[in-house]
Amino acid sequence: MLFSEERIYHIAHLITDSPWKSDLVDYTNEEKAVREVRLVLMDYFSKDQKVDEIVRKRISTLKKGVYEGSREWDILYKKYYEEEMQKLL
Repeated sequence: MLFSEERIYHIAHLITDSPWKSDLVDYTNEEKAVREVRLVLMDYFSKDQKVDEIVRKRISTLKKGVYEGSREWDILYKKYYEEEMQKLL
């Protein structure tokens, strides 16, 4: 799933604001914390997009025609997605 820079920045702020408002953390540099969370999110979403492309290609090359939206396609997608993510970690 693709997110805009603004959306990622917003999510990063939500992630950093919650513990701060709950008085669980006190940032010495809030902008640096937001920037670090934003970088982690961007890295994750980048990997997610790459894995999605790999999985879709893998399913489309099966000899048995599996159509997107079918139960079998959903099962294979989830299985292959988990396998590919494990390779990246």
